[in-house]
Amino acid sequence: MATALSLCRLASRCEGGLAISKRLVRRSWFSSAALSNGDDDTTSATATASSHATLSKLFNPTEDHLALRHMVRSFTEREVEPQALAHNRSETFNVSLFRRFGSGNDGLGILGLTVPEKYGGTGLSDATAVSIVHEELSYSDPALCLSYLAHSILLANNLAVNGSDTQLAKFMSSICDGSKIGGMCMSEPNAGTDVLGMKTNATYDTSRNGYILNGTKMWITNGTLTGKETGDLFLVYARTGTQNRSDITQFIVEGGMEGFSVGQKINDKLGMRASPTAELVFENVFLPSTHVVGEVNGASLCMMRNLEIERVALAAMAVGIARRALDEMMNYAANRPAFGKSNLYGFGQIQKHITESYAEYMAGKSYLYGFANGLNLSTYGNGLDADGVKLYCAQMAKNVSDRAIQVMGGYGYVGINTVERLWRDSKLLEIGGGTNESHHKNMARDLLRYNGNKLE
Repeated sequence: MATALSLCRLASRCEGGLAISKRLVRRSWFSSAALSNGDDDTTSATATASSHATLSKLFNPTEDHLALRHMVRSFTEREVEPQALAHNRSETFNVSLFRRFGSGNDGLGILGLTVPEKYGGTGLSDATAVSIVHEELSYSDPALCLSYLAHSILLANNLAVNGSDTQLAKFMSSICDGSKIGGMCMSEPNAGTDVLGMKTNATYDTSRNGYILNGTKMWITNGTLTGKETGDLFLVYARTGTQNRSDITQFIVEGGMEGFSVGQKINDKLGMRASPTAELVFENVFLPSTHVVGEVNGASLCMMRNLEIERVALAAMAVGIARRALDEMMNYAANRPAFGKSNLYGFGQIQKHITESYAEYMAGKSYLYGFANGLNLSTYGNGLDADGVKLYCAQMAKNVSDRAIQVMGGYGYVGINTVERLWRDSKLLEIGGGTNESHHKNMARDLLRYNGNKLE
């Protein structure tokens, strides 16, 4: 976890300190009890409080995590929530707000969440911290959170783990403070799930002691910030050998390099509309050898490790979406009179939608934090549950959002009431960062290796 210095810095950015965090946790866990139909039994309430306290410990295993959750939740309520609908409608990226996630004077300090402090990061190098931030941001604006994921996980965390001290000293400060915004380039027009089928290649030029990069990358989050120019900084995977499909190398590519351009900005997406997506083109882009990240032909393991933590972050986004959809659904049901009743909680069909959604949300959240609390971000080979938690939570978020629309009827179908946006945004989580079908394939392969051994 973070040092005392970094924790003090984080705490100073939130209003009211840890006390507000505890109040928010209490409000979250006991709001459902206030909606019960006349169950005032003291023993039942005490048991509920005890079980919720146990679950809260799972979701916030240390006071540091609780403080982090409060800080991000408070900032999200104050700054992120008010702008989400407008930027979704205009399909624009809120660059100025995103930069406030950085480590500037009034910044939140989370763009380098997992980056060591000596390079300008926060130093919260655990998957639980990653999950907390993505859950809280997605509660209000999944699209902005998706851009945050591309920058903080696919770029910053990836470079922090695999880059050299020289590279980190040169690039990481601007990544952490938000003065440069970027992401990672892996997918191609004809190579998505089959990532090792990529065609983008880099050829070594001995006379210049560097590589010539050619190819096209597709569906790149933060690929463009304005719709015209590229983003500022990217980690790009390219083929550098012919002996094996895994002869892949990772490179740093900077915005403004000759031959690096935006092919097209992807508009009219189903969801995540406030997160910019682009096709990026590389035409004889020269990259000095200093821009090689890790070993030549050795980036496949870097890719696999980064995909695992990306899937955890996407699962956390799904949990945030589901929590918001539940809150909206429950609030509407509690305040909508119908057929002579003061609210909808007395109708079996509505009870089914709400209770199944709550149970599935809690199951997904428990799976997420149960896995994240023991995950070492510097390791790879954690694919079974990285795939599993994203597979479950992504589908869960879409189902909960769908039920929220059904409960709210026409009010859920229109944009002003949030849940239709959550439903649209949630669909990407079944595609991006690994499709559901790829998770099925990966998990079946890993489970086969149990070879008759019983699960614990």
